[in-house]
Amino acid sequence: MKIAVQMDPMPGINIKGDSSFALMLAAQDRGYTLYHYDVETLTYEAGEVTCHAHPVAVRNVPGDHFTFGDPVRLDLGEDVDVVLMRQDPPFDVGYITATHILERLKGRTLVVNDPASVRNAPEKVYVLDFEQFMPPTLVTRSLAEVKRFQARHGAIVVKPLHGNGGKAVFLVSEDGANLSALVELFGQIWREPFMVQPFLPEVAQGDKRIVLVDGKVAGAINRKPGEGEFRSNLAVGGYAESATLTAREQEICDAMGPELKERGLLFVGIDVIGGKWLTEINVTSPTGIVAIGAFNNSDVAGMIWDAIEVRLKT
Repeated sequence: MKIAVQMDPMPGINIKGDSSFALMLAAQDRGYTLYHYDVETLTYEAGEVTCHAHPVAVRNVPGDHFTFGDPVRLDLGEDVDVVLMRQDPPFDVGYITATHILERLKGRTLVVNDPASVRNAPEKVYVLDFEQFMPPTLVTRSLAEVKRFQARHGAIVVKPLHGNGGKAVFLVSEDGANLSALVELFGQIWREPFMVQPFLPEVAQGDKRIVLVDGKVAGAINRKPGEGEFRSNLAVGGYAESATLTAREQEICDAMGPELKERGLLFVGIDVIGGKWLTEINVTSPTGIVAIGAFNNSDVAGMIWDAIEVRLKT
């Protein structure tokens, strides 16, 4: 197979934990041909979707982890079998536009995850479809509504609706100190509403990342906050440990698995706090497969490629 990987620049990735790099290593081990391209080179003209790409060879050597071949112009509808859409958020108009362009490949080239479904499933919005598993949640731009919510729930967490990696996530204490200033700041930086949830003390015991491949559980890790932090994201200093699923977490996965499969969301990461509170469904560029593989001695990247091969045959 020939695989085009739409992702961030190769020199800047951290190969120790990068899921995109793990997928590339697994693809290369299977004998697939790999191309890397930047989403900024994506082009549409007269039914053709093209990009400027480099053939790439990858290796698990820090500081010397890739070699580019000579640049080529790829017709993504004719020259490759699969496009991996793996650039990191922000989930902005540029990201959304790229999904519209890649959607033109439908019926010719498999795009993972399905671009229309990614566009319609932003992490902190799509999760509202499964509200029965979520903690109390407010989506608003209104300071008055946030104050009402806090009066009922005490300490709260405020986060941008389309953020990622634990960035700009704030804990507001029960006394509401700086709440007005924080809401004002969010209103100035982001036009869209933001999300507010009660602070869940269970986060000290971990925030579980569960990876689903084509709707089935592939593995999980428990992420714990670093010293002096309440955020457990690995990108902000959290650390991972091995994990198994609670009965409630399995119920959550069973409830959403068939819909993920139907939507073409083949590689998904969900976040669950305290063994019961679903907080996010990550479909844009999910992570965690390297840590899951290390703790469970499993090959999640291989599971993803197995699922892709099945999709190509159907």
